[in-house]
Amino acid sequence: MFRLYWADEGGLPAGDRGLAYGDGLFETIRMSAHRGVLLSRHLERMVRDAARLGIEVSRKELANVCVEAAERFADRFNAEDWVLKLTLTRGSGGRGYRPDPGMEPNLMVSASPLPPVPDPAGVAVDVSKVPLTVNPLLAGIKSLNRIEQVLAASDLGPSLFEVIMTDRDGNLVEGTRTNLLLRRGDCWLTPPASSLAVAGVLRQWLLERLRQRGDTVTERPVTVNDVLGPDCQGLFLLNSVLGIVPVRTIAGHDLPVDGGLATIFNPLETLE
Repeated sequence: MFRLYWADEGGLPAGDRGLAYGDGLFETIRMSAHRGVLLSRHLERMVRDAARLGIEVSRKELANVCVEAAERFADRFNAEDWVLKLTLTRGSGGRGYRPDPGMEPNLMVSASPLPPVPDPAGVAVDVSKVPLTVNPLLAGIKSLNRIEQVLAASDLGPSLFEVIMTDRDGNLVEGTRTNLLLRRGDCWLTPPASSLAVAGVLRQWLLERLRQRGDTVTERPVTVNDVLGPDCQGLFLLNSVLGIVPVRTIAGHDLPVDGGLATIFNPLETLE
């Protein structure tokens, strides 16, 4: 069970541990009317990763909230796609880092318009000056602790769609809001899930589809030389709200753009 809060009726309580310590996690789901893109994967990830944090929540409860949220919000967007956000925290109460036993989680539900669709001809990105540190215990979890991404995103502007964050060895890991997939020679490369701050649901869905059709997919660190070398056939950003976004330039260097990968993912075909 959890306490349910609607963002349009007010925020979470002042004593919420998500506000105080980032003690929680969230999902952002692209919605088309009353159905969500890769909805079951979003809910399964929230349940699984909440359990890793010691927060108990059931998939059925979350699914029921999504139905209620669609009834509440869908008509506000005039038949346009929209974004549903679920923010789950450990709950309210307790001073200090150590949580009280038996706390009841809080779930806040909000809705917003779908962001502008990226240019299908490709976008410009840069390499962030903010390094990404991933605690192995938290790898892949879409937790509320996103301060590194906030600092990195301060460099974004009208001409720059994304910045790519690197690990301590200078490997390209992920964007502030996207995962990476590189076409190199006759195979696909992507950083391993263990190195990611967020292991996206679209990333996992796409890797499964590529392997099903017989493509070679390798999960290993991605270097700058992999991207700028002669074998690079395209770099793609993955985000379940925005889809598959080809990169046209990185740090001022032109990259080949192939729109074929985008045809694999049709949001309308993944609605649930």
